[in-house]
Amino acid sequence: MTDVLKPQTAEQVLESIQWAAASETPLEISAGGSKRAFGRPCDAIVRLDLAALSGIGLYEPAELVMGAAPATPMAEIRAALADNNQRLAFEPPDLGPLLGGGTASGTIGGVIACNLSGPRRILSGAARDHLLGFQAINGRGQEFKSGGRVVKNVTGFDLSKLMAGSFGTLGVMSEVTIKVVPAPEKTRTVLVLGAGDEDAVKAMGAALASSNEVSAAAHLPRHAAAASMVPYVSGAGGAVTAIRVEGPGPSADYRCQALKDLLADFGDLEELHTANSRTLWREVRDVTYFTGEEESQVWRISVPPAAGARVAAEILESLPGRVFFDWGGGLVWLSLTPLDDAGHECVRGALGPSGGHATLIRAAPEVRARTPVFQPQPAPLKALATRIKEAFDPGRILNPGRMGEGL
Repeated sequence: MTDVLKPQTAEQVLESIQWAAASETPLEISAGGSKRAFGRPCDAIVRLDLAALSGIGLYEPAELVMGAAPATPMAEIRAALADNNQRLAFEPPDLGPLLGGGTASGTIGGVIACNLSGPRRILSGAARDHLLGFQAINGRGQEFKSGGRVVKNVTGFDLSKLMAGSFGTLGVMSEVTIKVVPAPEKTRTVLVLGAGDEDAVKAMGAALASSNEVSAAAHLPRHAAAASMVPYVSGAGGAVTAIRVEGPGPSADYRCQALKDLLADFGDLEELHTANSRTLWREVRDVTYFTGEEESQVWRISVPPAAGARVAAEILESLPGRVFFDWGGGLVWLSLTPLDDAGHECVRGALGPSGGHATLIRAAPEVRARTPVFQPQPAPLKALATRIKEAFDPGRILNPGRMGEGL
C-alpha cells in the first residue's frame, strides 16, 4: 500500500520534498487526483497529496490576473471568474469523467501541470501561454519561482513554459498566477450538416482562414453527433461540423451570417445561440462523447489540420473505433477497442510524413506501463529532456517515470 503525505502548508511541502530528496524516496504528486490515470504510472512508493493547498489568494478583475494554490478546484476558479463576467481564455477541459473520476474534480495545478487546453486553443493559445508566474520546489528540495503578476514582469528565460506540461516531474508548484479575460457578450455556432470528414476539414479550414475570428471548429461524425445533449446536433441524423464565433452581440451576429454565406456550398446549415453553444463546446472540450465507453482506449492525436481526416481513416482501417475532430481537424480524438499495446505502432505509424504526435489518454495501468504514453522523442530531444530532468530533479523523486523511462 502506498504511504500518503498530506502537508497542510507550502512550508510542509518543502519539508516533505527535502526529506524525500535526502532519503531518495520517490514521490507521486497529486492535488485533486483527477488525472492520476493520465500518463505512465509513477514509479513511486509515497504519494504527496497537495489537497490542503487550496484557495484563490489573489484576484484582481480590473488587472485580469488571478493567483491560486495548486489544489484550488477548477469549479471554484470558474465560479469566481463568472461572478465578474470573466473566464480563462484557453478553455481547460474537465477530463475527470473520461479518466474514470467525477465531474468538476480537476484543479488549477493539474490543468497547468498537464498543459490542458480546450477548443479555443486555435485562437487563444495553450495553458502555458496564460501562466504568468509560479512558485515551486524542485527535486533538490529548493524553492524557486518564475514570472510575476503582470505580463510585463514575465521576462528572461521563461520557466513557466517549461513547467506547464511537465506533469509534476520538474517541480511541485505551491502557487500559480494566470491571466484571465472578459467573457463574451454572445456566442454563436454555425452548424454544417452531413459533411464527410474530408469535406468537413475543408469547411473548417475555410472558416479559420476567413476574417471572422473563429474561436473553435470541430467535426462530429454521426456517432458523436447523436450523443450530443443539443437537440439540433443529436437530431441531425448524421455528421455535424461546428464553427464558433464570440464577442459583442452585433459582431457575433454579423460574423455568424458571414460564415453561413461562406459555408453554404458544404451542406445544409443551422445556427446555435449562446446556451446551446455552451453545451456543445463543453461536450467537445471534455470529450464527453467517449465517457460512456469505459473499456475503450482513448488517443489524442495532434497533426496539421489538413492531415487529420487521413490519419483517422488510416488508423480506423486497421483498428475498430470511433473518432471526432477538434481544432479545425488538427486534434483527432480516437476511442479504440482495447489492445495489449493500445495499437500504438499503428496509431503513430499513421502520422507519416505529415508529422505530429499521439498521446495515449486512457488505458489500463498495465497497458500504460508497457506502452509509450507520450510520443517517443528523437534522440536529441530525449537527451535534452534528460538533462533538464537532471537539473531540476537529479534524484528522480518527483513523479518518476510519469513521462517515460528516466523522466
